[in-house]
Amino acid sequence: MYLAYSWFIIAAFTVIVYGPALLIREHSLGIAAYFVAFAYAVLLALSVLVHELAHALSAKAFNWPTEKIVLNLWGGHTQFESFIASPGRSVVVALAGPAANFVLAGGAWLVLQTGIFTGAGDTLTNIFMWANFLIGIFNVLPGLPLDGGRLVESAVWKATGSQEKGTVAAGWAGRIIVIVLVVWIVVLPVLSGNTPDLSYMLITILVCSFLWMGASGAIQQATLRGRLPLVSAAALAEPAVGIPNSATVADVLRVAPYGTPAVVICGPDGRPQGVVDPHATAAVPPSQVYTTLVTAVSTPLAEGAYVPWSSSGQELIQYLAQLSGTEYAVVDEVGTVMGLLRQQAVVTAITGKVARRSGRP
Repeated sequence: MYLAYSWFIIAAFTVIVYGPALLIREHSLGIAAYFVAFAYAVLLALSVLVHELAHALSAKAFNWPTEKIVLNLWGGHTQFESFIASPGRSVVVALAGPAANFVLAGGAWLVLQTGIFTGAGDTLTNIFMWANFLIGIFNVLPGLPLDGGRLVESAVWKATGSQEKGTVAAGWAGRIIVIVLVVWIVVLPVLSGNTPDLSYMLITILVCSFLWMGASGAIQQATLRGRLPLVSAAALAEPAVGIPNSATVADVLRVAPYGTPAVVICGPDGRPQGVVDPHATAAVPPSQVYTTLVTAVSTPLAEGAYVPWSSSGQELIQYLAQLSGTEYAVVDEVGTVMGLLRQQAVVTAITGKVARRSGRP
């Protein structure tokens, strides 16, 4: 479990805002009102911790490995390692968090009914009850990044068979929730002529900003995941042929007389070493094409910049991310050059955006 530095920001904010309000209500507390306010911040952190532990423990039942639990400015989150999810399990893990908060709220309510606490103890117990109740209610709202968004995600996932479509739908639901909250809490009171509470408005804006960023991030990530099947070395590579590095420009002109297909030069061991530059090849005088080595008109490939013809998806992207170059030879199972894969083709397949061409010659 990690306590991020940003948590202390919300703790300080709670003391600064809630301390004076508590002092006005309970004059007898004096300076202790600020300690009570800090205790409220701690109880709030414990509530979030129980919420996240509920996620982690329910995930453990499905053998989903938990990497860490983080408490931060926005509350907290549970980070999982790689696992195989399903719509039903995703819902169970998501709703375990709000369910834990409802249990805490119910427990606090029972304690209040006994009347064993008075003064600050009664105040904190009452705040603890309402805080957990509101955390539970807020988190079941049907939109990402809230836990209730997993309900929308799982419903669409189950109906379409695509988790990515479910995540996008839940992300848009989260954006709609943000708009509704801003209109309800900020816009309507202003339009009606009321002066909204500044601290209340600030909290609303901060929370809605966090929700909007979370929803937008979920949509973006799901869109990128949905494009992973399009990332295939065989599908994205342009045709290419391989020639030995001892060849001449004349050999290049014989296999690629018009600059196509691309020409990859290979070392004595058959491994791709570079790519022939068609412009450099065309600039060689006809009288010198038989004496100019192909290495003179080529650019080197990065170390290990060749991929199997069958590679695709996340595995291909992770491998390419480790290389420093922007061009990669594509080879078959016996090492024969079959194509040339360019980094921009991969980026376009992932993002769906074609790079703008420069106006320069």
